Amino acid sequence: MTEIPRMISLEEAQELVLSHTTRMPAETVPLIEASGRVAAEDITSDMDVSPFAHAAMDGFAVRLADFPSNEADLPVELDVIAEVPAGATYEGSIEAGQCVRIMTGAALPADADAVVKYEIVENVTGDGKTGSRVRFASVPAARANIREAGEEAKEGEVVVRAGEIINPAGIGFLAGCGALEASVYRRPRIAVIPIGSELVEPSEKPGPGHIRNSNGYAMAACAHAAGAACDMLPIVPDDEDALASAVKEACKTHDFVVTTGGASNGDFDFIKPVVERLGTLYMTTVNMRPGKAQTFGIVDDTPVFGLPGNPAAAYMGFSLIIRPALRAMQGYSALEHPHVQARITRGKKKKDPRRIFERATIARNEEGALEVAPAKNQSSGLFGVIQRSNCIAVIPEGLDPVSEGDLVECILLDVPEEAIV
Repeated sequence: MTEIPRMISLEEAQELVLSHTTRMPAETVPLIEASGRVAAEDITSDMDVSPFAHAAMDGFAVRLADFPSNEADLPVELDVIAEVPAGATYEGSIEAGQCVRIMTGAALPADADAVVKYEIVENVTGDGKTGSRVRFASVPAARANIREAGEEAKEGEVVVRAGEIINPAGIGFLAGCGALEASVYRRPRIAVIPIGSELVEPSEKPGPGHIRNSNGYAMAACAHAAGAACDMLPIVPDDEDALASAVKEACKTHDFVVTTGGASNGDFDFIKPVVERLGTLYMTTVNMRPGKAQTFGIVDDTPVFGLPGNPAAAYMGFSLIIRPALRAMQGYSALEHPHVQARITRGKKKKDPRRIFERATIARNEEGALEVAPAKNQSSGLFGVIQRSNCIAVIPEGLDPVSEGDLVECILLDVPEEAIV
């Protein structure tokens, strides 16, 4: 073997993986499938939105000319000459002393310049419909309760720009602009390969010396949460040739290959020699805990990342190093979960100089300040602690202790990367 790469910082690891990934090509998908994805090109509207001025609420379309300039001359009584439901129009004129009953979304009659909502109009005679007479106790503002033509978009206007994330409201906006499909960056296809002769599928009850393949499922879920498409491949035993064959085949059909287990220096840990044998090995250890053993290299132009076998170590490696790269491949600009500072509720002595990532819960105290409480059990072999955590408390490098009440950096796990907190 050649010289093993040195242990690097988390930031170096992130940059290393990012530098060996490329943004996916664009693909055109049906509009409903574009939600949450990044637009690859500008999208324009095929018409003015709305194409006509319409009522913003149920009420009466009126002419301001019928209302006095002096409120002392109120109230004003007008005759209801027509009704306009949504989807219909009133083509006639509105003369002095007249108004039109109108529903939300209905086109505004040409002579009207305000809409007064039902709740503040009193019936003088009739029920407020055609043939009634109604009373107004105040003067409406010009263009009150009217949505103007072209208020949201003009014909030919760019309504979603390249690089913008299309959210569910954006889907509705684009539908209103006549977009039936959208060009977005393709989701990378990820292969997850669980490694270990001790592994059995979750459908099996493990016998002596065996455990269920929980890591593979968790990493596949992490890939989906990052927006990628994921295939979990069959378990590979602790055999170098079998692993080499599985990695080689996965690289033929996938954009990124992730293995779990076999990333340390034991007699049956083979992902490092496999990557070096098949391609170029760039990284083997990162200055972090849990998750020191993180392997990264390139095989047949495909990124291959070897995660540790301990659940928390695998989760940290994926969340902090792989996830940003997968998001960059999809065109996102915000790559990492939001970071905030909070006061830690329990001190910690440091015997390990690595940067430590503690599973924790962040919340506001009675004064509204953020506090973070690390979980009591920080075993790297547990998924349940992460399930019950909503953040990661970061304990800096070095041996300086952290005291109760100190401000520490926290990585929020339950909010999207784009959130500003």
